[in-house]
Amino acid sequence: MSNAQAEEFKALGNGEYFNLAPSFTTPTFVTQSECDCVLVLSCLFCTSAALQSGKLTEAIEHYTKAINADGTNHVYYSNRSAAYLKKGDANNALEEANSTIAIDPNFAKGYSRKGAALHALKRYNDAVTAFEEGLAKFPGDASLKKGLDDVKRDRDGPPPSSRLPGGLGNLFGDNLIQQIMLNPKTRPYLSDAEFMAKIRRLQTNPNSLTELIGDPRIMEVLGLSLGMSGAGQSTDDEGANYDDYDTKRETTAAKPTNGETHAAQKEKPAPMEEEKTEEEEEDLSELTPEERKKKQDQKEAAKVKERGNELYKNKQFDEAISAYDEAIHLDPTNMTFHNNKAAVYFTTKQYDKCISACREAVEVGKANRAPFEERAKALVRCAKAYQKQGDLGKAIECCQEAQLEFYDKATERMMKNWELEKKKADAAAYLDDEKAEEAKQRGNEAFRNKEWGEAVREYEEAVKRAPNNAPIRNNLAAALCKIMDFNGAKMHIEKAVEIDPKYVKAWARKGDIEVLTKENHKAVESYKRGLDIEPNNTACKDGLRKVTSLINYGNSAMTEEEKMERARHGMADPEIQAILQDPVIQQILRDFNENPQAANQAMMDPIIRGKIEKLIASGVVQTA
Repeated sequence: MSNAQAEEFKALGNGEYFNLAPSFTTPTFVTQSECDCVLVLSCLFCTSAALQSGKLTEAIEHYTKAINADGTNHVYYSNRSAAYLKKGDANNALEEANSTIAIDPNFAKGYSRKGAALHALKRYNDAVTAFEEGLAKFPGDASLKKGLDDVKRDRDGPPPSSRLPGGLGNLFGDNLIQQIMLNPKTRPYLSDAEFMAKIRRLQTNPNSLTELIGDPRIMEVLGLSLGMSGAGQSTDDEGANYDDYDTKRETTAAKPTNGETHAAQKEKPAPMEEEKTEEEEEDLSELTPEERKKKQDQKEAAKVKERGNELYKNKQFDEAISAYDEAIHLDPTNMTFHNNKAAVYFTTKQYDKCISACREAVEVGKANRAPFEERAKALVRCAKAYQKQGDLGKAIECCQEAQLEFYDKATERMMKNWELEKKKADAAAYLDDEKAEEAKQRGNEAFRNKEWGEAVREYEEAVKRAPNNAPIRNNLAAALCKIMDFNGAKMHIEKAVEIDPKYVKAWARKGDIEVLTKENHKAVESYKRGLDIEPNNTACKDGLRKVTSLINYGNSAMTEEEKMERARHGMADPEIQAILQDPVIQQILRDFNENPQAANQAMMDPIIRGKIEKLIASGVVQTA
């Protein structure tokens, strides 16, 4: 073997290369750790210089060379992750972070790198999980704590698209209440606890305007604050749909918290007589007789709805329905009455009527420009009614409609759970052993006719119908081998032996596939597993004989390039990597060269002998 080939092969396993001289029947061992050490130090020195000069691509290349020389050092993967992230390549940064954790799960910075990469990809929930996983192992790590706080702030804060220019925050200053009070049209709003809570929310966080803009009163007050001439003038079909007395909240959409609402209620003017005097003065001086009648009907409808709420709480459901119907008759423009009526139907398990009431509530809300949040709430209740009826498809559609009206995280989570349930239910409904057997027979016929593509399609259909049928997966693996899809064949045959560990044909097929993928050490184990179950099985005996012959005598017919390729396949196996990192195995390999008697004595141990044979079968250790 040339020096260049030895140098290339050196990178396959911790800087070590095993070879057998043609005239010697035991492995020889040559260490190149000194070469590796010099190479790594050189790479790290170049990396430091590249980082200082801002050459991130060059730094990544040097880290890669260091990893090629010593692929077990987790720090190199961590540093390469940081370089990728600084370069803006978050996907590669995440892969490097995962490699860091896989090599050393007790390295705190690995979790920090993973969380930072997920944060950059805006996968906030996954980032939180990564940081929390790290903090579970390293509770005092400041970097992990800071990363977790940053992710939660970005996840729970307002979206960038909703951030308003700095000047708009001044529109909701301390003088806003005075402006509302001085305007005769907006003055009555001050007695509404919900409205006051929204105003205080805007004063605290002007970015919430995008969530509250569906309320016509907020738009009216915004116009007033901007000094628009039309501010305070609203049409007759606005202003009726402000109260929210729904007795049973079913969503947790972004809205004033209980504390904010409670504070607003405390700030409500105490003397009720003064409020009534103001309204009476407004009605007498400003409203037409038609408007006055409409206001009176709205007030009466609100009182009737309160009575309906009390009846609902007392479980007098029929009387509550009658009260809500009366409120709807008095004020047909308020969707809340329809929504409350739907809540009664939902509680009494009259889901068809609940769905009808929810749909009607949404139509009324759209016609009268009700807040988007209220329309979304009605759609969510409709979705829950469909879910109770077992119609997950329509339930998911209603959730999607609700999210278009008003996005809510709780609704999103509920919808995702239903989608998973529906997927499982659809898969379960598709199961049919008889149809699976029919598809298998069609696949067998196609296989006999050498119609490989058709055979694969039929076997895949059979697998969908009967996913836990080991013989079907065995046949599918055979068909996939015919179209050279060895990875797919390996996946299905491994599933087959998992389903039925005593299925000898599957073990024989598994060994055949592993020979095709040049994983001879695995093929030997598969054939032996089959023979343990059925000692006289012809397929396993023939397969074991062939692969043993290939291991013992195949090297002589291979070129150096083929030997290198075979060794690379072996080194890609985590089991082979683990064996090479075992200090006992390393010492035995040295003894083959320095102390053959001690090596031969160690080979009497069946466990040690099995590991050495796996190294030989994989091509990492070569024999003459």
